[in-house]
Amino acid sequence: MIGINMLYSTNYKSPVGDMLIVSDGKAIKGIWFDGQKHFKSTVESELTVNDELIIFEKVKKWLDDYFNGINPEIDFKLKPEGTEFRKKVWQILSEIQYGETMTYGEIASKISPTMSAQAVGGAVGANPIAIVIPCHRVLGKNAKLTGYAAGIDKKMELLKIENISFKR
Repeated sequence: MIGINMLYSTNYKSPVGDMLIVSDGKAIKGIWFDGQKHFKSTVESELTVNDELIIFEKVKKWLDDYFNGINPEIDFKLKPEGTEFRKKVWQILSEIQYGETMTYGEIASKISPTMSAQAVGGAVGANPIAIVIPCHRVLGKNAKLTGYAAGIDKKMELLKIENISFKR
């Protein structure tokens, strides 16, 4: 039974670290690596563990495929919580294709000619839905590897899965 305003969670063991998946029963609200920066930052209520939700089965299958080098289709709803600015950045992240990258500056220029790459970086870092909203595909100028809320080592592994070249 799915309750009103309840949030549910399940755990996922990925090849690069344990993850927490959160849903309201209809949409995914968050996917975080354990201990990452901003961990559960958009969760304002208690979580009820429920490993049986259909949406969790879909997300785990999606993640299994992703970690096996497949570019899976998203067949579940995403509902990240954040400011309008952050949601705009996350929408742009969602448009970065598998195996492709963008820079913080490119994302900034899509929003406004005067937008700073640093402001975009803050929004990218606060992304509550790791991997599915692919913030790991954002690099610095000249394909330079930059920060990742779950750690640069995890970002490198995710980029390798997608055969994305980067510079340290």
